[in-house]
Amino acid sequence: MGNDYLPQALTGQFASPLLLKGLDAMGEWLVVVDAQARIVYLNAPYADFLEVDAVAVIGRPVVDIIENTRLPEVLASGKAELAQLQMIRGHHMIAHRHPIRADGRVIGAIGTVIYHDTWEWRQMNAQVKALEAEVDYYRQALDSRAGARWQLADVIGESEAIATLNAKVRKVAPGDASVLIRGESGTGKELYAHALHRLSERAKGPFIKLNCAAIPEHLLEAELFGYEEGAFTGAKKGGKPGKFQLAHGGTLFLDEIGDMPLAMQVKLLRVLQDREVEAVGATRLLPVDVRVIAATHRPLESLVERGEFREDLFYRINVVPLTIPPLRERREDIPVLARHLLARLAERRGRRCPALSEAALACLCRHAWPGNVRELENVLEAAFYLGGARLDVDDLPEALHCASSSSPSLGSSLRETLACAEREAIRRALSESGGNRTRAARRLGIAKSSFYEKLARHGLDPGS
Repeated sequence: MGNDYLPQALTGQFASPLLLKGLDAMGEWLVVVDAQARIVYLNAPYADFLEVDAVAVIGRPVVDIIENTRLPEVLASGKAELAQLQMIRGHHMIAHRHPIRADGRVIGAIGTVIYHDTWEWRQMNAQVKALEAEVDYYRQALDSRAGARWQLADVIGESEAIATLNAKVRKVAPGDASVLIRGESGTGKELYAHALHRLSERAKGPFIKLNCAAIPEHLLEAELFGYEEGAFTGAKKGGKPGKFQLAHGGTLFLDEIGDMPLAMQVKLLRVLQDREVEAVGATRLLPVDVRVIAATHRPLESLVERGEFREDLFYRINVVPLTIPPLRERREDIPVLARHLLARLAERRGRRCPALSEAALACLCRHAWPGNVRELENVLEAAFYLGGARLDVDDLPEALHCASSSSPSLGSSLRETLACAEREAIRRALSESGGNRTRAARRLGIAKSSFYEKLARHGLDPGS
Protein backbone atom coordinates (compact mmCIF):
# COMPACT_ATOMS: atom_id res chain seq x y z
CA MET A 1 0.00 0.00 0.00
CA GLY A 2 1.66 3.26 -1.12
CA ASN A 3 1.80 6.70 0.39
CA ASP A 4 -0.85 7.87 -2.07
CA TYR A 5 -3.49 5.54 -0.58
CA LEU A 6 -5.32 8.28 1.34
CA PRO A 7 -5.60 10.72 -1.60
CA GLN A 8 -6.86 7.89 -3.82
CA ALA A 9 -9.33 6.71 -1.20
CA LEU A 10 -10.92 10.11 -0.75
CA THR A 11 -10.52 11.78 -4.13
CA GLY A 12 -9.61 9.04 -6.60
CA GLN A 13 -10.93 5.75 -7.84
CA PHE A 14 -12.08 4.52 -4.39
CA ALA A 15 -14.24 7.55 -3.59
CA SER A 16 -17.96 7.53 -4.32
CA PRO A 17 -20.13 10.65 -4.73
CA LEU A 18 -22.47 9.32 -2.05
CA LEU A 19 -19.61 8.92 0.43
CA LEU A 20 -18.35 12.47 -0.17
CA LYS A 21 -21.85 13.94 0.09
CA GLY A 22 -22.37 11.96 3.29
CA LEU A 23 -19.20 13.40 4.81
CA ASP A 24 -20.34 16.89 3.82
CA ALA A 25 -23.73 16.26 5.44
CA MET A 26 -22.20 15.41 8.83
CA GLY A 27 -22.83 17.67 11.78
CA GLU A 28 -19.16 17.22 12.73
CA TRP A 29 -16.42 19.07 10.91
CA LEU A 30 -13.88 16.69 9.40
CA VAL A 31 -10.31 16.94 8.13
CA VAL A 32 -8.01 14.13 6.94
CA VAL A 33 -4.23 14.50 6.51
CA ASP A 34 -1.55 12.21 5.07
CA ALA A 35 1.69 11.10 6.76
CA GLN A 36 3.30 14.48 5.94
CA ALA A 37 0.42 16.38 7.62
CA ARG A 38 -0.89 17.63 4.26
CA ILE A 39 -4.63 17.98 3.83
CA VAL A 40 -6.19 15.12 1.89
CA TYR A 41 -9.82 15.97 2.57
CA LEU A 42 -11.79 18.78 4.24
CA ASN A 43 -15.56 18.46 4.42
CA ALA A 44 -17.72 21.35 3.23
CA PRO A 45 -19.07 22.55 6.64
CA TYR A 46 -15.51 22.83 8.02
CA ALA A 47 -14.35 24.64 4.87
CA ASP A 48 -17.26 27.10 5.13
CA PHE A 49 -16.35 27.90 8.74
CA LEU A 50 -12.66 28.35 7.86
CA GLU A 51 -13.66 30.41 4.81
CA VAL A 52 -11.51 28.37 2.45
CA ASP A 53 -12.12 26.35 -0.72
CA ALA A 54 -12.33 22.64 0.24
CA VAL A 55 -10.68 21.58 -3.03
CA ALA A 56 -8.02 24.30 -3.17
CA VAL A 57 -6.56 23.38 0.24
CA ILE A 58 -5.88 19.73 -0.72
CA GLY A 59 -2.15 19.10 -0.54
CA ARG A 60 -1.43 22.10 1.68
CA PRO A 61 0.04 21.68 5.20
CA VAL A 62 -2.77 21.49 7.74
CA VAL A 63 -0.97 23.92 10.07
CA ASP A 64 -1.41 26.63 7.39
CA ILE A 65 -5.18 26.15 7.29
CA ILE A 66 -6.29 25.19 10.83
CA GLU A 67 -4.86 27.13 13.74
CA ASN A 68 -3.73 25.30 16.88
CA THR A 69 -4.12 21.94 15.17
CA ARG A 70 -2.34 19.01 16.81
CA LEU A 71 -2.66 16.56 13.93
CA PRO A 72 1.14 16.63 13.32
CA GLU A 73 1.66 15.62 16.97
CA VAL A 74 -0.82 12.76 16.56
CA LEU A 75 1.07 11.60 13.46
CA ALA A 76 4.33 11.64 15.42
CA SER A 77 3.01 9.90 18.56
CA GLY A 78 0.56 7.52 16.91
CA LYS A 79 -1.81 8.11 19.84
CA ALA A 80 -5.38 9.42 19.69
CA GLU A 81 -6.38 12.63 21.46
CA LEU A 82 -10.02 12.59 22.52
CA ALA A 83 -12.32 15.45 23.56
CA GLN A 84 -9.55 18.07 23.47
CA LEU A 85 -10.23 21.80 23.73
CA GLN A 86 -9.06 23.77 20.68
CA MET A 87 -9.28 27.49 19.88
CA ILE A 88 -10.18 28.11 16.22
CA ARG A 89 -10.98 31.58 14.88
CA GLY A 90 -11.81 32.84 18.37
CA HIS A 91 -14.07 29.90 19.28
CA HIS A 92 -13.38 27.24 21.91
CA MET A 93 -14.17 23.92 20.28
CA ILE A 94 -13.93 20.26 21.31
CA ALA A 95 -12.16 17.92 18.91
CA HIS A 96 -11.16 14.28 18.45
CA ARG A 97 -7.92 13.34 16.68
CA HIS A 98 -7.11 9.77 15.58
CA PRO A 99 -4.10 8.28 13.79
CA ILE A 100 -4.80 6.20 10.67
CA ARG A 101 -2.76 2.99 10.40
CA ALA A 102 -2.03 0.53 7.62
CA ASP A 103 0.43 -2.36 7.63
CA GLY A 104 1.48 -1.46 11.17
CA ARG A 105 2.48 2.15 10.45
CA VAL A 106 0.78 5.54 10.69
CA ILE A 107 -0.18 6.74 7.19
CA GLY A 108 -2.34 9.68 8.20
CA ALA A 109 -4.65 11.20 10.75
CA ILE A 110 -8.23 12.34 11.00
CA GLY A 111 -9.60 15.20 13.08
CA THR A 112 -13.23 15.92 13.89
CA VAL A 113 -14.74 18.91 15.66
CA ILE A 114 -17.59 17.34 17.61
CA TYR A 115 -18.75 20.49 19.49
CA HIS A 116 -18.48 23.81 17.73
CA ASP A 117 -18.36 25.73 21.00
CA THR A 118 -18.36 24.88 24.71
CA TRP A 119 -22.04 25.85 25.02
CA GLU A 120 -22.96 22.85 22.86
CA TRP A 121 -20.86 20.61 25.09
CA ARG A 122 -22.46 21.99 28.26
CA GLN A 123 -25.91 21.48 26.76
CA MET A 124 -25.13 17.85 25.89
CA ASN A 125 -23.56 17.29 29.30
CA ALA A 126 -26.70 18.65 30.99
CA GLN A 127 -28.86 16.25 28.95
CA VAL A 128 -26.67 13.29 29.93
CA LYS A 129 -26.78 14.26 33.60
CA ALA A 130 -30.56 14.59 33.44
CA LEU A 131 -30.85 11.11 31.89
CA GLU A 132 -28.47 9.67 34.53
CA ALA A 133 -30.56 11.24 37.29
CA GLU A 134 -33.72 9.74 35.77
CA VAL A 135 -32.14 6.29 35.51
CA ASP A 136 -30.89 6.55 39.12
CA TYR A 137 -34.40 7.51 40.27
CA TYR A 138 -36.02 4.47 38.64
CA ARG A 139 -33.18 2.19 39.80
CA GLN A 140 -33.64 3.38 43.40
CA ALA A 141 -37.40 2.93 43.11
CA LEU A 142 -36.88 -0.64 41.89
CA ASP A 143 -34.34 -1.33 44.65
CA SER A 144 -36.69 0.02 47.32
CA ARG A 145 -39.35 -2.45 46.17
CA ALA A 146 -37.23 -5.53 45.66
CA GLY A 147 -34.49 -4.56 48.11
CA ALA A 148 -31.73 -6.63 46.49
CA ARG A 149 -29.31 -4.57 44.42
CA TRP A 150 -26.71 -7.12 43.36
CA GLN A 151 -26.80 -10.32 41.37
CA LEU A 152 -24.38 -13.14 40.68
CA ALA A 153 -23.02 -11.32 37.63
CA ASP A 154 -21.67 -8.67 40.03
CA VAL A 155 -19.28 -11.23 41.54
CA ILE A 156 -15.90 -10.50 39.95
CA GLY A 157 -13.57 -13.46 39.70
CA GLU A 158 -12.52 -16.25 37.37
CA SER A 159 -10.77 -18.51 39.87
CA GLU A 160 -11.79 -22.11 40.38
CA ALA A 161 -12.89 -21.33 43.95
CA ILE A 162 -15.31 -18.61 42.82
CA ALA A 163 -16.61 -20.70 39.91
CA THR A 164 -17.36 -23.60 42.29
CA LEU A 165 -19.07 -21.30 44.79
CA ASN A 166 -21.19 -19.63 42.09
CA ALA A 167 -22.28 -23.03 40.76
CA LYS A 168 -23.41 -24.01 44.27
CA VAL A 169 -25.32 -20.72 44.65
CA ARG A 170 -27.22 -21.39 41.43
CA LYS A 171 -28.21 -24.83 42.71
CA VAL A 172 -29.47 -23.77 46.14
CA ALA A 173 -30.99 -20.39 45.26
CA PRO A 174 -34.35 -21.64 43.87
CA GLY A 175 -35.18 -23.59 47.05
CA ASP A 176 -36.45 -22.31 50.38
CA ALA A 177 -33.77 -23.83 52.62
CA SER A 178 -31.99 -21.56 55.09
CA VAL A 179 -28.48 -20.60 53.99
CA LEU A 180 -25.50 -19.72 56.20
CA ILE A 181 -22.87 -17.64 54.41
CA ARG A 182 -19.48 -17.76 56.06
CA GLY A 183 -16.35 -15.79 55.29
CA GLU A 184 -13.92 -13.25 56.61
CA SER A 185 -14.83 -9.59 56.84
CA GLY A 186 -14.79 -7.91 53.44
CA THR A 187 -15.21 -11.04 51.30
CA GLY A 188 -18.66 -10.10 49.98
CA LYS A 189 -21.13 -12.04 52.12
CA GLU A 190 -23.91 -9.50 51.61
CA LEU A 191 -23.39 -9.54 47.86
CA TYR A 192 -24.02 -13.29 47.82
CA ALA A 193 -27.13 -12.85 49.98
CA HIS A 194 -28.50 -10.41 47.39
CA ALA A 195 -27.62 -12.83 44.59
CA LEU A 196 -29.39 -15.73 46.33
CA HIS A 197 -32.56 -13.67 46.61
CA ARG A 198 -32.38 -12.47 42.99
CA LEU A 199 -32.04 -16.07 41.77
CA SER A 200 -34.82 -17.43 43.97
CA GLU A 201 -38.52 -17.79 43.33
CA ARG A 202 -38.95 -14.98 45.88
CA ALA A 203 -37.08 -12.49 43.67
CA LYS A 204 -40.18 -10.32 43.22
CA GLY A 205 -40.74 -10.27 46.98
CA PRO A 206 -38.99 -7.99 49.49
CA PHE A 207 -35.36 -8.38 50.51
CA ILE A 208 -34.92 -7.14 54.08
CA LYS A 209 -31.61 -7.04 55.92
CA LEU A 210 -30.62 -6.58 59.54
CA ASN A 211 -27.13 -6.35 61.01
CA CYS A 212 -27.42 -8.15 64.34
CA ALA A 213 -24.21 -6.56 65.62
CA ALA A 214 -25.37 -3.00 64.93
CA ILE A 215 -28.62 -3.04 66.97
CA PRO A 216 -28.52 -2.65 70.79
CA GLU A 217 -29.75 -5.75 72.60
CA HIS A 218 -32.79 -4.04 74.15
CA LEU A 219 -33.99 -2.90 70.68
CA LEU A 220 -33.26 -6.06 68.73
CA GLU A 221 -36.55 -7.82 69.55
CA ALA A 222 -38.60 -4.84 68.40
CA GLU A 223 -36.51 -4.57 65.22
CA LEU A 224 -36.99 -8.25 64.40
CA PHE A 225 -40.61 -8.80 65.43
CA GLY A 226 -42.11 -5.30 65.60
CA TYR A 227 -44.22 -3.81 68.38
CA GLU A 228 -47.77 -2.71 69.11
CA GLU A 229 -48.82 0.82 70.01
CA GLY A 230 -48.12 1.52 73.68
CA ALA A 231 -45.89 -1.57 74.06
CA PHE A 232 -43.24 0.52 75.81
CA THR A 233 -42.37 4.13 76.57
CA GLY A 234 -41.63 5.93 73.33
CA ALA A 235 -43.36 3.35 71.16
CA LYS A 236 -44.51 4.81 67.87
CA LYS A 237 -48.22 5.54 67.55
CA GLY A 238 -49.88 2.72 65.64
CA GLY A 239 -46.96 0.39 66.31
CA LYS A 240 -44.29 -0.70 63.87
CA PRO A 241 -43.81 -3.90 61.86
CA GLY A 242 -40.60 -5.84 62.40
CA LYS A 243 -38.16 -7.16 59.84
CA PHE A 244 -39.97 -10.53 59.69
CA GLN A 245 -43.28 -8.86 58.85
CA LEU A 246 -41.61 -6.64 56.25
CA ALA A 247 -39.90 -9.67 54.64
CA HIS A 248 -43.18 -11.64 54.33
CA GLY A 249 -43.14 -13.41 50.95
CA GLY A 250 -39.47 -12.64 50.47
CA THR A 251 -36.06 -13.00 52.11
CA LEU A 252 -34.65 -11.86 55.45
CA PHE A 253 -30.88 -11.44 55.58
CA LEU A 254 -29.46 -11.61 59.12
CA ASP A 255 -25.90 -10.33 58.93
CA GLU A 256 -23.39 -11.07 61.72
CA ILE A 257 -25.77 -13.55 63.34
CA GLY A 258 -22.89 -14.77 65.51
CA ASP A 259 -23.22 -11.54 67.53
CA MET A 260 -26.88 -12.10 68.38
CA PRO A 261 -27.54 -12.28 72.17
CA LEU A 262 -28.52 -15.69 73.58
CA ALA A 263 -31.94 -14.49 74.77
CA MET A 264 -32.80 -13.35 71.24
CA GLN A 265 -31.52 -16.60 69.76
CA VAL A 266 -34.25 -18.48 71.64
CA LYS A 267 -36.99 -16.24 70.19
CA LEU A 268 -35.52 -16.41 66.70
CA LEU A 269 -35.43 -20.22 66.86
CA ARG A 270 -39.11 -20.33 67.80
CA VAL A 271 -40.05 -18.10 64.84
CA LEU A 272 -38.04 -20.25 62.45
CA GLN A 273 -39.69 -23.41 63.74
CA ASP A 274 -43.29 -22.17 64.00
CA ARG A 275 -43.28 -19.59 61.17
CA GLU A 276 -45.19 -17.24 63.44
CA VAL A 277 -44.21 -13.86 64.91
CA GLU A 278 -45.44 -12.24 68.09
CA ALA A 279 -44.78 -8.52 68.13
CA VAL A 280 -43.76 -6.82 71.37
CA GLY A 281 -46.94 -5.99 73.29
CA ALA A 282 -49.15 -8.06 70.97
CA THR A 283 -51.70 -10.66 72.08
CA ARG A 284 -51.85 -12.65 68.86
CA LEU A 285 -49.46 -14.51 66.59
CA LEU A 286 -48.93 -13.46 62.98
CA PRO A 287 -47.95 -16.11 60.40
CA VAL A 288 -44.95 -15.20 58.23
CA ASP A 289 -43.53 -16.72 55.06
CA VAL A 290 -39.85 -15.81 55.06
CA ARG A 291 -36.67 -17.42 53.82
CA VAL A 292 -33.74 -16.69 56.15
CA ILE A 293 -30.20 -16.14 54.92
CA ALA A 294 -27.66 -15.63 57.69
CA ALA A 295 -24.02 -14.57 57.54
CA THR A 296 -21.13 -14.48 59.97
CA HIS A 297 -17.35 -14.14 60.08
CA ARG A 298 -17.19 -15.84 63.49
CA PRO A 299 -16.55 -19.58 64.06
CA LEU A 300 -20.04 -20.66 65.19
CA GLU A 301 -18.88 -24.17 66.15
CA SER A 302 -16.49 -22.66 68.72
CA LEU A 303 -19.25 -20.37 69.99
CA VAL A 304 -21.53 -23.41 70.41
CA GLU A 305 -18.83 -25.22 72.42
CA ARG A 306 -18.45 -22.18 74.68
CA GLY A 307 -22.20 -21.88 75.16
CA GLU A 308 -22.36 -18.50 73.37
CA PHE A 309 -24.48 -19.74 70.47
CA ARG A 310 -27.37 -22.21 70.62
CA GLU A 311 -26.65 -25.53 68.97
CA ASP A 312 -30.25 -26.02 67.83
CA LEU A 313 -30.28 -22.58 66.17
CA PHE A 314 -26.97 -23.36 64.49
CA TYR A 315 -28.43 -26.49 62.86
CA ARG A 316 -31.58 -24.58 61.90
CA ILE A 317 -29.72 -21.85 59.98
CA ASN A 318 -26.88 -24.05 58.66
CA VAL A 319 -29.02 -26.14 56.31
CA VAL A 320 -26.96 -25.04 53.29
CA PRO A 321 -23.51 -23.67 54.18
CA LEU A 322 -21.66 -21.39 51.74
CA THR A 323 -18.07 -20.39 52.43
CA ILE A 324 -16.55 -17.45 50.56
CA PRO A 325 -12.79 -17.85 50.08
CA PRO A 326 -10.58 -14.97 51.27
CA LEU A 327 -8.78 -12.94 48.63
CA ARG A 328 -5.37 -14.41 49.51
CA GLU A 329 -6.68 -17.85 48.45
CA ARG A 330 -7.73 -16.61 45.02
CA ARG A 331 -4.92 -14.26 44.06
CA GLU A 332 -5.50 -14.98 40.36
CA ASP A 333 -8.68 -12.87 40.68
CA ILE A 334 -6.82 -9.77 41.86
CA PRO A 335 -5.92 -8.33 38.40
CA VAL A 336 -9.45 -8.51 37.00
CA LEU A 337 -10.92 -7.39 40.33
CA ALA A 338 -8.55 -4.41 40.56
CA ARG A 339 -9.38 -3.25 37.04
CA HIS A 340 -13.10 -3.62 37.70
CA LEU A 341 -12.90 -1.55 40.90
CA LEU A 342 -10.87 1.16 39.16
CA ALA A 343 -13.35 1.28 36.27
CA ARG A 344 -16.23 1.62 38.72
CA LEU A 345 -14.41 4.43 40.54
CA ALA A 346 -13.71 6.21 37.26
CA GLU A 347 -17.34 5.94 36.18
CA ARG A 348 -18.54 7.25 39.52
CA ARG A 349 -16.18 10.25 39.39
CA GLY A 350 -16.55 10.99 35.69
CA ARG A 351 -12.86 10.36 34.98
CA ARG A 352 -10.96 8.09 32.65
CA CYS A 353 -10.01 4.76 34.14
CA PRO A 354 -6.30 4.75 35.00
CA ALA A 355 -4.05 1.89 33.94
CA LEU A 356 -2.17 -0.25 36.46
CA SER A 357 1.54 -0.70 35.88
CA GLU A 358 2.92 -4.22 35.94
CA ALA A 359 4.92 -3.43 39.09
CA ALA A 360 1.85 -2.08 40.91
CA LEU A 361 -0.20 -5.11 39.88
CA ALA A 362 2.53 -7.46 41.08
CA CYS A 363 2.59 -5.63 44.40
CA LEU A 364 -1.18 -6.02 44.76
CA CYS A 365 -0.95 -9.72 43.94
CA ARG A 366 1.65 -10.32 46.67
CA HIS A 367 -0.21 -8.57 49.50
CA ALA A 368 -1.97 -10.78 52.09
CA TRP A 369 -5.23 -8.73 52.06
CA PRO A 370 -6.48 -9.34 55.62
CA GLY A 371 -9.38 -7.00 54.81
CA ASN A 372 -10.10 -8.86 51.56
CA VAL A 373 -12.01 -7.13 48.73
CA ARG A 374 -13.03 -4.22 50.94
CA GLU A 375 -9.37 -3.50 51.72
CA LEU A 376 -8.43 -3.78 48.03
CA GLU A 377 -11.18 -1.30 47.14
CA ASN A 378 -9.94 1.19 49.75
CA VAL A 379 -6.34 0.86 48.54
CA LEU A 380 -7.33 1.43 44.91
CA GLU A 381 -9.50 4.41 45.82
CA ALA A 382 -6.53 6.05 47.57
CA ALA A 383 -4.29 5.34 44.55
CA PHE A 384 -7.01 6.62 42.19
CA TYR A 385 -6.92 10.08 43.77
CA LEU A 386 -3.15 10.18 44.32
CA GLY A 387 -2.09 8.91 40.90
CA GLY A 388 -2.63 10.01 37.33
CA ALA A 389 -3.49 8.18 34.14
CA ARG A 390 -1.17 5.33 35.11
CA LEU A 391 -0.89 3.98 38.66
CA ASP A 392 2.51 2.76 39.80
CA VAL A 393 3.87 1.32 43.06
CA ASP A 394 4.52 4.81 44.45
CA ASP A 395 0.81 5.61 44.16
CA LEU A 396 -0.12 2.69 46.44
CA PRO A 397 -0.23 3.13 50.23
CA GLU A 398 3.21 2.75 51.82
CA ALA A 399 2.11 -0.38 53.69
CA LEU A 400 1.81 -2.18 50.35
CA HIS A 401 5.18 -1.18 48.96
CA CYS A 402 7.09 -4.34 48.33
CA ALA A 403 10.34 -5.59 46.87
CA SER A 404 10.69 -5.85 43.12
CA SER A 405 11.12 -9.59 43.36
CA SER A 406 8.04 -11.46 42.22
CA SER A 407 8.87 -14.61 44.16
CA PRO A 408 5.95 -16.09 46.11
CA SER A 409 6.05 -15.94 49.88
CA LEU A 410 7.26 -18.88 51.93
CA GLY A 411 3.76 -20.01 52.82
CA SER A 412 2.38 -19.93 49.28
CA SER A 413 0.44 -22.90 47.97
CA LEU A 414 1.72 -24.99 45.07
CA ARG A 415 -0.86 -23.38 42.79
CA GLU A 416 0.32 -19.88 43.72
CA THR A 417 3.96 -20.86 43.23
CA LEU A 418 3.27 -22.29 39.76
CA ALA A 419 1.16 -19.26 38.79
CA CYS A 420 3.94 -16.94 39.92
CA ALA A 421 6.54 -18.88 37.92
CA GLU A 422 4.34 -18.84 34.81
CA ARG A 423 3.71 -15.10 35.18
CA GLU A 424 7.45 -14.41 35.50
CA ALA A 425 8.25 -16.58 32.44
CA ILE A 426 5.71 -14.66 30.36
CA ARG A 427 7.12 -11.32 31.53
CA ARG A 428 10.66 -12.41 30.62
CA ALA A 429 9.58 -13.71 27.19
CA LEU A 430 7.78 -10.43 26.42
CA SER A 431 10.79 -8.42 27.52
CA GLU A 432 13.21 -10.47 25.43
CA SER A 433 10.84 -10.22 22.43
CA GLY A 434 10.49 -6.46 22.66
CA GLY A 435 6.80 -6.77 23.53
CA ASN A 436 5.99 -8.81 20.40
CA ARG A 437 3.39 -11.36 21.50
CA THR A 438 3.87 -13.73 18.57
CA ARG A 439 7.63 -14.00 19.16
CA ALA A 440 7.09 -14.33 22.92
CA ALA A 441 4.64 -17.23 22.40
CA ARG A 442 7.13 -18.90 20.04
CA ARG A 443 9.93 -18.43 22.59
CA LEU A 444 7.80 -20.15 25.24
CA GLY A 445 6.84 -22.95 22.84
CA ILE A 446 3.08 -22.44 23.14
CA ALA A 447 0.30 -21.55 20.69
CA LYS A 448 -0.52 -17.86 20.28
CA SER A 449 -4.11 -18.45 21.45
CA SER A 450 -2.85 -20.08 24.65
CA PHE A 451 -0.41 -17.22 25.14
CA TYR A 452 -3.21 -14.64 24.84
CA GLU A 453 -5.31 -16.61 27.31
CA LYS A 454 -2.43 -16.64 29.83
CA LEU A 455 -1.86 -12.90 29.33
CA ALA A 456 -5.50 -12.23 30.23
CA ARG A 457 -5.41 -14.63 33.20
CA HIS A 458 -2.35 -12.97 34.73
CA GLY A 459 -3.45 -9.45 33.83
CA LEU A 460 -0.27 -8.78 31.84
CA ASP A 461 0.05 -6.13 29.16
CA PRO A 462 3.20 -5.93 27.04
CA GLY A 463 2.70 -2.16 26.86
CA SER A 464 2.73 -1.75 30.63
